[in-house]
Amino acid sequence: MDTSAVEARLRADEEKDLLRFVTVGSVDDGKSTLIGRLLYDLGALYEDQLAAIRRASQKSGGVLDLSLVTDGLLAEREQGITIDVAYRYFSTERRKIIMCDTPGHVQYTRNMATGASTADLAIILIDARLGVLPQSRRHAFIASLLGIPRLVVAVNKMDLVGWESARFKELREDFARVVGKLAFRQVIFLPVSALHGDNVSRRGNTPGWYDGPTLLEVLETAPTREAPADIGFRFPVQHVIRPEDGKRFLAGTIAAGTVGAGDEVALFPSGRRARVAEVRGPDGALDKNARATAGMAISVRLGEEVDVSRGEMLASPSQPPRVTRELRAEVVWLHERPLDPGRSYLLKHTTQTVRADVVAIEHRVDLETLSEVPAATLEVNDIGAIALRVARPLFVDAYAKSRVTGAFILVDSVTNDTVAAGMIAPERADDRAALGGSSSSLSRTQVSARERAERLGHAPAVIAIAPGPRAEAFAFAVERALFDAGRFAAVADTPAVARALAAAGLVAVVVTEDAPEGALRASAPAADADDDPAARRLTGSLS
Repeated sequence: MDTSAVEARLRADEEKDLLRFVTVGSVDDGKSTLIGRLLYDLGALYEDQLAAIRRASQKSGGVLDLSLVTDGLLAEREQGITIDVAYRYFSTERRKIIMCDTPGHVQYTRNMATGASTADLAIILIDARLGVLPQSRRHAFIASLLGIPRLVVAVNKMDLVGWESARFKELREDFARVVGKLAFRQVIFLPVSALHGDNVSRRGNTPGWYDGPTLLEVLETAPTREAPADIGFRFPVQHVIRPEDGKRFLAGTIAAGTVGAGDEVALFPSGRRARVAEVRGPDGALDKNARATAGMAISVRLGEEVDVSRGEMLASPSQPPRVTRELRAEVVWLHERPLDPGRSYLLKHTTQTVRADVVAIEHRVDLETLSEVPAATLEVNDIGAIALRVARPLFVDAYAKSRVTGAFILVDSVTNDTVAAGMIAPERADDRAALGGSSSSLSRTQVSARERAERLGHAPAVIAIAPGPRAEAFAFAVERALFDAGRFAAVADTPAVARALAAAGLVAVVVTEDAPEGALRASAPAADADDDPAARRLTGSLS
């Protein structure tokens, strides 16, 4: 074999651009079969893979089951569904492609959100017989929310409806009403048969009413990842290293922008400025005129000795990130345990992990109508908007401008489970006013108000006694009556202490004119302050 020809071919492959796409849609719409068909037609399957698929297919009637190309788990093959996210890599004459097959079942929507997070294009399949399903709308909404710019709507199993053009047109109009409310820049509709390969990589026996591109033609011509918004340089510090030469380097991956020796950068959260003395990549120091770009893993040496550690950020002084402890975000709730506004979570953003409190749930998205509806919580697979307050400042951009500095995950700090994926919304003028008050005076807790009430057997409350000569004695009489009635109660010295006790699930009694909002207000009786009937009547008003 001519080695020069091989080397030339390898160089040509390296110069091809890269497209990432994801297949989404409801269960049994044919996502895995579509990918299997595409790989099979392109000759991108190994002989041992084909042999294994043929053996497995013989057990189910002998028809080559191309869905098995990506459905590799035993449970997937037994049930005929996709559970895990599967990636496949291949090349065409024009470009390199990474494709991701994601589950269709509602319970695995979180897997779909994970697989779609880096895609340039999404292919959503619709069964021509069943039409647009709720999961189809959910996946389209998530794909739009994740910032995927282009959507290919593949109306699959057209062979099972006789390739009726009227049915394709009906589904196209139906789904166009859905995607018309979303943020896709381009939507392409294709009639296909993944099982037989029509309009996948070849036209096949397609009726004359469709003369558009095949799926492969779309994949080879669709624009790859467009240049991100110019937000300036962003470099979250992942690690501080000291090579053998004793110099101090800050290591990490560039989230946005470029950097080179001599650049001035700002350090966050301090805001201090420094000059970049050296940039090193995997192969050593970069030339003085070379620049490291977004996505590169590098290490940076500053000209000044400054205290910088993991979780901090280097950024453009002229285009700084938003430094904030309060933010709004769209989230996809991923956990079976619903969002609990009274519970504290951990928020992971770039290289920082901070404690976060949910200040408010602004709305939930009704996936039938794509409208915003009020919500007290978010259940698994729900999509909604929330307001958050974090313990330390974050250095963020809106997700629409940066998928890296605009994204985060929420983690249950007790179980370490990832419970939500979040996309930071642009800052609004009224954000600080909206986030001005906390939903709870107990700012750091892993036990929610609902859990406390269930354990204690009663809801929390604050009883404010108006000042007077018998007020203090009456407060203790109320505490005694509450305790005798089976409630956990305590007398507080100040309204702030009373709020903290109530946040911990107790009934707090406080003598004050400045009663907390929502407190039960009362005055001591003119008779003996130890008058049990008066105290018990007040206690009964809590029932």
